[in-house]
Amino acid sequence: MKVKGDNMKKTMVLIILAVAMLGILGTEEEVVLIPKDAIRFRVIASSNKEKDQALKKQVAKNLQQQLRETMLTANNLNDSRKMLQKKLPEFSKNIENTLTQNKSNATYDIDYGTHYFPEKKYKGVVYEEGMYESLVVTLGNGKGKNFWCVLFPPLCLLEAEDSNEQKDVEYKSFVKEVINKYFH
Repeated sequence: MKVKGDNMKKTMVLIILAVAMLGILGTEEEVVLIPKDAIRFRVIASSNKEKDQALKKQVAKNLQQQLRETMLTANNLNDSRKMLQKKLPEFSKNIENTLTQNKSNATYDIDYGTHYFPEKKYKGVVYEEGMYESLVVTLGNGKGKNFWCVLFPPLCLLEAEDSNEQKDVEYKSFVKEVINKYFH
């Protein structure tokens, strides 16, 4: 009799999860909550002109490679913070080299601290606006579109490991995985 009751409880939990997921899956946008203690990385272009956007992408690409190497030895959030602060002069040199290689006389600012991030919608996922701990590079007057990702946990650095190209990061929902496991 106890086995039957346990199976009934599991079935009820799965039904509740299924109903909840139907409501979530029925919406066009999904809200992804990045951990509160995450550290973001952002590069803001001077403008939306093709030349400025290309420069932003190159700066982001070069910094991602350097950040990956830096963050590999971070064991936790505090280690990550210390390493980012310590390496700011090296990151700045990386930006200067990238600007020189691209024959750009653009100015830049690099800052590690708390910064505003606007809401972003990407592939049906909504990332909430707010103030976030982050490493931000602003090129020129910073009025262009931006690149951003998460440094800690290292969501954007995983892709820099195997490739020089930007790839999409796939986010998964635990509830969705549970439903797929039991109902597919």
